[in-house]
Amino acid sequence: MAEAWLHVVGIGEDGMEGLLPATRAVVEAAEIIIGGERHHALSDSVGAERIAWPSPFDALIDQLRSLRGRRVVVLATGDPLWFSVGARIGRAIDPAEIVYHPQLSAFQLAAARMGWSLADVETLTVHGRPVEQMIAFIQPDARLLILTTGAETPGRIAEFLTERGFGRARMTVLANMGGAGEARFDGLAESWDHAVPDFNTLAVDCVAAPDAALLPRVPGLPDALFQHDGTMTKQEVRAATLAKLMPMRGALLWDIGTGCGSVAVEWMRGARYARAIGIEPRADRRAMAAANALALGAPKLELIDGRVPEALAGLAPPDAVFIGGGLSRETFEAAWEALRPLGRLVCNAVTLESEALLLALYKERGGQLVKLMVNRAEPVGSMTGWRPLMPVTQWSLVKR
Repeated sequence: MAEAWLHVVGIGEDGMEGLLPATRAVVEAAEIIIGGERHHALSDSVGAERIAWPSPFDALIDQLRSLRGRRVVVLATGDPLWFSVGARIGRAIDPAEIVYHPQLSAFQLAAARMGWSLADVETLTVHGRPVEQMIAFIQPDARLLILTTGAETPGRIAEFLTERGFGRARMTVLANMGGAGEARFDGLAESWDHAVPDFNTLAVDCVAAPDAALLPRVPGLPDALFQHDGTMTKQEVRAATLAKLMPMRGALLWDIGTGCGSVAVEWMRGARYARAIGIEPRADRRAMAAANALALGAPKLELIDGRVPEALAGLAPPDAVFIGGGLSRETFEAAWEALRPLGRLVCNAVTLESEALLLALYKERGGQLVKLMVNRAEPVGSMTGWRPLMPVTQWSLVKR
């Protein structure tokens, strides 16, 4: 069994004084300490060799491996395994070689300051990540704790809230928690104007106005929320499609013929850290998909210019595949071959030719074949009548 040589230590605003005695002894015995400028300042009483975070940050792993056998301490803020560097290190280095020393996290401190139960709060980070990803969590009465990316982040989030009818949301910025310079700033999203420190944690108590946008994470957002050119998977069919695709935490979707990205965006909203790659040959539709992803809280949607099946070569294996455009036997075979075990594949067809192919594939492979027919009530003169959408033939199956 490997022997631990690397210690990842969480440190708070109270510095060395806030560490447990055993953890303090580990830091004081270190030959090398790696961390950010702030971490080194908090531990400046220790006379070890100092190394700053490398750039790019991924170089940290190679740097750590080169130090194997030395007494190495990596300093992180709070809990190193909660939205912090410890998780990245643990994925690359044998956990048996690492000892973690957690400190109270910013989330725990912020929840205590707010009097909120962590079990009832969404904990998010936009530190070094697109701020737009928090949009998916804006819900009536939701409480959010957010690790921010700088002094400007609370103002941007206030704009997101106000634009969606949550201008009365209560916002609190907490900075330097646990230290002598701890500060608190309170206000409403619609009138937020505080200048806050760069390093801060944001608490949001979402309060919805009567006309607030309702954007549930359950699939089936209204079509009007998406930029589109008329060619898209409509709301009712989209909800049925996502139910068969089954979004799961961290899972990857290939959205083939992504169009305006409605399925990919809802997939990413449907589960924490769900990922999606949209393959779309038309630049105008890729632009719409990118805009929709930003507006609806899925900024990490990856878009690829290409035609299938050629564009599928070399992509990371998916957990689910949706074929909404570019359907062919060759595309199906390539996607099915790449699909991971227990992966879900869903194909939607509106033309007779595509329907015939789905029928043939259904006879060969099994699965479930259904016809989805939707009628929407619309004005007919001064009266109201049913206007049908194009029927959709849907074939779905699970790879076992």
